[in-house]
This record gives sequence, C-alpha cells and structure tokens, in this order.
Amino acid sequence: MKTYFDHEKLNVSQVSLAFNEWVGEFLSSINAKVATKDQLDRAATSIPLNVAEGNGKFSARDRARFFDITRGSAVESVAALDVLVSRKLTTQACVTPAKEQLVQVVNMLMGLLKRLGYGFKSGTAMAREQSNSDLDYEHEHE
Repeated sequence: MKTYFDHEKLNVSQVSLAFNEWVGEFLSSINAKVATKDQLDRAATSIPLNVAEGNGKFSARDRARFFDITRGSAVESVAALDVLVSRKLTTQACVTPAKEQLVQVVNMLMGLLKRLGYGFKSGTAMAREQSNSDLDYEHEHE
C-alpha cells in the first residue's frame, strides 16, 4: 500500500484500522439497539483519527495531547466491549482478540508518549510495556 502521510507508516495506525474493521463487522452482528454500540463506534473511530491528527502536529506537547486522547479512546473501547459482554450481547471469547489489539494500541501510544518525553508512572502492565516499532519510526523520522 502506498503511503501519502507519515501517520500511515505508524504501526499504531495500522492496528487501529484493523480494530476498526473488526468493530464494523462486530457491530453489524448485534441486532439489539443499545447506546453502547454507538459509543463503541465513536470511540473506535476516534483512535485512528486522533493518531493522524496528533502525528501531524509540530510541537511535542500537541502531539502528546492527541496521543493521550487516543489512548483514552482505546480504553473507552475496552470498557464498551465489557459492557456488551456484561449485557450478554456478546461473549468474552468473541471480544478477546479485539481487546488484544487494543492492548497493542495502548502500548504503542505509551511508547510514543515516552519518546516525546511524557512518561507515566503506573502500576499496570500495559503502561510498563512499550512497542519499539513505532519508537523506531519516530526516531528515524525526526
């Protein structure tokens, strides 16, 4: 695939688009009308949009702000999936692969935030892990 913009080269962008593909198929399989479906759709959609917008910013502070917003949307997507499971509209087994994609997204975003100088102290495993693939890209393209 030919890339036109820098954000398209980021692995976090690719994983978030794959997650959105899954979300589109998943939401069409749920016939019930629940607000959580719309919330999941909005949160999932905002992930690649904010990655692109954040990566297009010139200042580290602005980039970090958008990447942090993106991280929040990824975590919100996880919570929406949990709500759908709790309401028995889907199963944990069905959403586990999507949650694993979101763990990747969060880890990559944490790596980007750390690279920008915005480290976070957290007791969670996700915050301690980071993806080097996006860090390598960021380092190479400064």
